[in-house]
Amino acid sequence: MDISKQLELIKRGTVEIISEKELIAKLEKKRPLIIKAGFDPSAPDIHLGHTVLLRKMRHFQDLGHRIVFLIGDFTGLIGDPTGRSEIRKRLTEKEVAENAKTYKKQVFKILDEKKTEVVFNSAWLAKMTLKDTLELMAHTTVSQVLARADFSERYKSGKDISFLEFMYPLLQAYDSVELKADVELGGTDQKFNLLMGRELQKDFGQEEQAVIMTPLLIGLDGVNKMSKSLGNHIGIDEKPEEMFGKLMSISDELMIQYYELLTDENLEEIRKLHPMEAKKKLAREIVRQYHGEGPSDSALKDFENKFQKRDPFTELKLETKAIKPTLCEFLMSEKILPSKGEYRRLIDQDAIEVNGARIKDLDFKLEPSKEYRIKVGKKRFLKVIFQP
Repeated sequence: MDISKQLELIKRGTVEIISEKELIAKLEKKRPLIIKAGFDPSAPDIHLGHTVLLRKMRHFQDLGHRIVFLIGDFTGLIGDPTGRSEIRKRLTEKEVAENAKTYKKQVFKILDEKKTEVVFNSAWLAKMTLKDTLELMAHTTVSQVLARADFSERYKSGKDISFLEFMYPLLQAYDSVELKADVELGGTDQKFNLLMGRELQKDFGQEEQAVIMTPLLIGLDGVNKMSKSLGNHIGIDEKPEEMFGKLMSISDELMIQYYELLTDENLEEIRKLHPMEAKKKLAREIVRQYHGEGPSDSALKDFENKFQKRDPFTELKLETKAIKPTLCEFLMSEKILPSKGEYRRLIDQDAIEVNGARIKDLDFKLEPSKEYRIKVGKKRFLKVIFQP
């Protein structure tokens, strides 16, 4: 594949490349590049958030490059301080070892096992002497590390930062030196650590790795990055029906990000579909990736039987003397909402729908002799027919 086609695949779902010019120069060498991505086994299961990087690794793998899946069993004992507002609880060696076994098993649902090199950074970090460690520490300064946003905020607020946490970026960076990485992949929250790898490689006389950053996958809450600790995740080993149901719960806006980062579907074609059909297609495709065609079809049928063939709207026939009552007046009269203020709040949150359309008009009026299917929030459904 020519370089322009390679770049088209590599750049899908990426936020920043440092630098694209350097990456092109590496690709022009016409040799398999060493592509590194590290994962600390801090939890026993891989979720869809992890697969964003794994899929990018698979793209490079399909292009014929050398993939190094790095399990940070040594750095996992410290714990990545990225995004942390306080010192995180450290894992035991036994916990890290057990989690690493699960990681090694699950990644091959995405990567080609025969073409993937799995390495553990304890192979070199555990052998470092005190002298080696001190030599490594000499490559950075406290002021450089404190320039990092999360450390800076903790320092200013008087919260503790351990020396171990200071060491983490250096150890991750040294992994790139040891592996002679041409490219390192990571999320946008890893930028400081990834750039440290470039600096350390330069200090050790190596060509600096190109850095490719992907966005953080937003979790089911629609706000925070997908995380098991926040309970907003979808594990790749979850049952097909559970996975399918969770994917159907995401917002229409989030659905496009999931398509871009978790599938290879044509986004322009997806945007032409009805949102419900697009979401079912997404859920079916992701379940298929991790469980196969049969379980994916079964999960779709299960969802349709449970949710789409059961009308959640209850019928309520009303007689009213009011001429074109407003939706707000109706919901208050039926004690569905307590006040105009609550109605306004739900309107602002796009949480009120009439006949499938989100209501923006505070004075939306209801016509006599028409049927209305009204949804308020996530759990209140009404089918209302006004008698003239």
